[in-house]
Amino acid sequence: MSRRKRPKKPADKLRAPTSRYAHPEHGELELRGALTPKTRAAYAEISGVREDAWQRRVEFLFERLAVSWTIHDLPITKQKELLARFRVATQDERAWIRSVLRDHLIEHFPEMQTP
Repeated sequence: MSRRKRPKKPADKLRAPTSRYAHPEHGELELRGALTPKTRAAYAEISGVREDAWQRRVEFLFERLAVSWTIHDLPITKQKELLARFRVATQDERAWIRSVLRDHLIEHFPEMQTP
């Protein structure tokens, strides 16, 4: 009779380090500090018309790096909800997110092109 293997506890799972960026109006954004080589390659391949590629790069990075976004003490942590909230963000929120992503890339991924 074979024994069933027990699934690993969530505490055993490796997690990438994160960084938090706060803004008084737009809340707090938590971003991962690691990207896989495959993700980095996919990011580098985003091309097209300059404005279109720039927007796709920002959304791509947000989707891959965002861990949580807390707005007015309400945390958003599910990936689909984070992306949906990003897509309905105001112009000011998007500008803040772009600047946070740029700063985060410069600090953690200096070899990657900023959006």
